[in-house]
Amino acid sequence: MTNWRDYGEPDLPAPLAAALDAFVEHGYHGTSVRDIAARAGLSVPGLYHHYPSKQSLLQGLLELTMSDLLRRSEEALAAAGDDPVDRFDAVVESLLRFHMYRREQAFVGSTEIRSLDADYHPVYIGHRIRQQRMVDDVVDAGVAGGSFTTDAPKGAARAVATMCVGVSTWYRVDGPMSADDLIAQNLRFARSIVGFVPR
Repeated sequence: MTNWRDYGEPDLPAPLAAALDAFVEHGYHGTSVRDIAARAGLSVPGLYHHYPSKQSLLQGLLELTMSDLLRRSEEALAAAGDDPVDRFDAVVESLLRFHMYRREQAFVGSTEIRSLDADYHPVYIGHRIRQQRMVDDVVDAGVAGGSFTTDAPKGAARAVATMCVGVSTWYRVDGPMSADDLIAQNLRFARSIVGFVPR
């Protein structure tokens, strides 16, 4: 089991890696199955052997994306212990790292919700709600323990999560700040949102 902070290249099956590239470049509706198959080095029938439709490719990609995100967040919280501030910092850092190092997957997850079929849509939204509740719970615990002073914990938790997700739209590995410096800066922003009380 890898550490929740460790990121290498995304470990996606070739058809999903090809679908990710195509969806980022052209969008779901602008991508053909033939294009995905070509990118994956497969024939169209060969691609259909693994994934029977373009929708199944999108769903497969989002399932892997969300399972990775949720696992990392849960491991971060488990490693942080019981202190609400430590838990808050851990879940925020996990969200930031994911949206920095899995930018393309996060982008597709945010922009293609509208493209999900009716059966899978609530499943995917359920994953997102589960992730948001991790943030909600640590903010609630921090308020209850006097570590955070926000009078709107639900809204503050939503604002923190939105800030973390937004990193995927602008972060660049070769940008002016190192990953760790950027995370430290955004942790300060996140603490400000919830009204952190220094110890």
